[in-house]
Amino acid sequence: MKEIITTILTGSIAFMLAVAPAFAASTDDPGIQKREANQERRIDQGVKSGQLTPQEAGKLDAQQAKIKQDEERMKSDGKLTKKERAKLTKEQNRASKKIYKKKHNEKKVDVGEGK
Repeated sequence: MKEIITTILTGSIAFMLAVAPAFAASTDDPGIQKREANQERRIDQGVKSGQLTPQEAGKLDAQQAKIKQDEERMKSDGKLTKKERAKLTKEQNRASKKIYKKKHNEKKVDVGEGK
């Protein structure tokens, strides 16, 4: 009897240890969070430097808000699947390229530096 209880307890503990990380980190993805923050910093820097017009910054901010909204919707069921993470990464890649293009186009704003 003692052997059966020990086997059941050992199996239960092994199962909990194997499954717990999947539940604990199922919606937490620091890579996505870090990337969102970085892209927002890039937009802010572009505004401060005059590389982005207010219109460009507004469109880029709206795109970031949509990505955040998509992320929250995907997490609403309590988990973020590999497929959902891949979709968010693709959206972030697209947004990153757009930020770069907008910051390096011919449109500039005079922010009064050097005056």
